[in-house]
Amino acid sequence: MPATASTVGAVSPGAVSPGAVSTGTAGAGEVPAARGNIVIVGGGLAGFTTAQELRKYGFDGRVTIIDPEGIPYDRPPLSKEYLDGSMTAAKIAFVPDDWYRDNDVELVTDAVVGLRPDEGLLELAGGRTYSAATTVLALGGRARTLPIPGGDLPGLLQLRTRADADELRARIVPGARIAIIGAGLIGAEVASTAAKDGATVTLIDPVPVPLVPLVGAELAVRLHDMHAAHGVDVRCAMTTAITQQGAEYTITLSDGASITADTVLVAVGIVPQTGLAERAGLATDQGILVDEAHCTSHPAVYAAGDVARVRRADGTVLRRHEHWESATHGGQNVAAALLGRPLPEHGASWMWSDRYGVHVEAVGDMVNGTPIVRTVDGVPVAAFRMESDGRMIGAATIDGGTAVRAARRIIDRGLIVDPQQLADPSVELKKLAR
Repeated sequence: MPATASTVGAVSPGAVSPGAVSTGTAGAGEVPAARGNIVIVGGGLAGFTTAQELRKYGFDGRVTIIDPEGIPYDRPPLSKEYLDGSMTAAKIAFVPDDWYRDNDVELVTDAVVGLRPDEGLLELAGGRTYSAATTVLALGGRARTLPIPGGDLPGLLQLRTRADADELRARIVPGARIAIIGAGLIGAEVASTAAKDGATVTLIDPVPVPLVPLVGAELAVRLHDMHAAHGVDVRCAMTTAITQQGAEYTITLSDGASITADTVLVAVGIVPQTGLAERAGLATDQGILVDEAHCTSHPAVYAAGDVARVRRADGTVLRRHEHWESATHGGQNVAAALLGRPLPEHGASWMWSDRYGVHVEAVGDMVNGTPIVRTVDGVPVAAFRMESDGRMIGAATIDGGTAVRAARRIIDRGLIVDPQQLADPSVELKKLAR
């Protein structure tokens, strides 16, 4: 069960000094030499993965996760299966509750409001302090708000937590008027869920075809067209103002139109939660800056997940990734670094989404390169991006998970493939990956 805010920790006898880690490389089956209290701030995927990996590879020091929500859980179902009630709160938990007891991972249900890395101390909202040899910041991001008149109305909804999903689910009933501002992954998935459950849905976005950078224009058009096909009113316009009269909202658009709704969901992305790091003097730049081992500018503090932004040794700052797999990889990198293990090799980036009964996946770079499209009966089912030397750099499919897995092998191995075979739906991609 989650610990209360009064549960505080101290570094155990013989603990390492703040930031100290194993200096050797632990091999398979070896118990790593790192000792001390590792405190993970944030119970999302990156934070949980860090704890899981530490125990997986034999770390026997103290591991603590501090998060005001308590038991860590998975976020993607919040806009889909959990939102429509087909998945329970127990089902979206990463592991059964007794995993934390069996693996000696302490949960503290509180919020961290201050970090003093030189002293190895964290300040909790409840007024206590918590000691840490090493701190891992897995804080994620907060929902971005609209910088417009009425953009800060207290009744506007967001979708970041299970409590947010609970509130939204209570509003999605047959005949309810739901307006969703933002047609990215979250907005599109909620539109699909709400339309299926009988709500009247309006989806607003200034971009004519969202998700082009993720899946390519060919599949993005097909995916976006699904909204209208399922009765969603799609508006391509900027939202310029929101007003409220009683329980009704009026959304004013840049084209002069206005939309009335009972519920307004703002789904326009996130802002990384860098405040704690900034107050502690850590380097930030639209995210907490980390090296490839996910160590911040302070050797006793690491960061992973949506909040982390990698700065390479040559000074190049990479774009933050806000997908499920990148959070997993961040947690794996942190644990490996803390244990003195080689950093894992992850391969091309991967993402997925679901809407209107179809499943979309993408891997690699769908922005650059030459497009190759695979169609069936004139309908695009897969898209690829190719370099001039014949190497694949990106792939996306609708209901083609096997093809994406094969494409990922092709990308990671740097294989040369025939564009004509890629475009031919009769050619199985896994044959090209051999």
